[in-house]
Amino acid sequence: MLNIIWLLLLVSGIIVAALNGNIEVVSQAALGAARDAVEVCFNLIGIMALWLGIMKIAEKGGLIQLLAYLLNPLLKRLFPSVPAGHPAMGAIVLNLSANMLGLGNAATPFGMKAMQEMQRLNGGSDQASAAMCTFLALNTSCITLVPATIIGIRVSCGSVDPTEIVGACIFATCCASTVAISLDWLLRNLTRPERRKQ
Repeated sequence: MLNIIWLLLLVSGIIVAALNGNIEVVSQAALGAARDAVEVCFNLIGIMALWLGIMKIAEKGGLIQLLAYLLNPLLKRLFPSVPAGHPAMGAIVLNLSANMLGLGNAATPFGMKAMQEMQRLNGGSDQASAAMCTFLALNTSCITLVPATIIGIRVSCGSVDPTEIVGACIFATCCASTVAISLDWLLRNLTRPERRKQ
């Protein structure tokens, strides 16, 4: 569906430019956007490498384990069907840690690993378990303490104060997490009893 939307936007842009006699504007915009995208990507490489390195140091230094210990009471309540010490719980903690640092790209592999491990606990069912639904809600709305990727984009675009959005990001993601967890809890408790056992 998304491919169709992109195709419609592209074709409609070309048609409007052709009708106005400015077809060269389309090619100039496409080439300029491609150049800008490469520049932004190169600027993000440094920031991503820095934060991924910090995460690796934190993992080796035991900070991730400490975070897991601190989050354990909350994670037990959010994921009651995941046993303590299961690999899924470690992947969940790493995913949440990366999301808290605003590293969505780094969080993705951990999220996939967490889903794979939870699918094993799910017994290979084609229906997502309650834990999987909770993780998806939490992953997409996780509290972001350091929006590193957004800061990197703002730096690459020449922002005077690229970190001024930190407070707004923390507030917005706190609201999003609260709503997501509340709705997950509410919908889980409104479902059939057999789904509740999951």
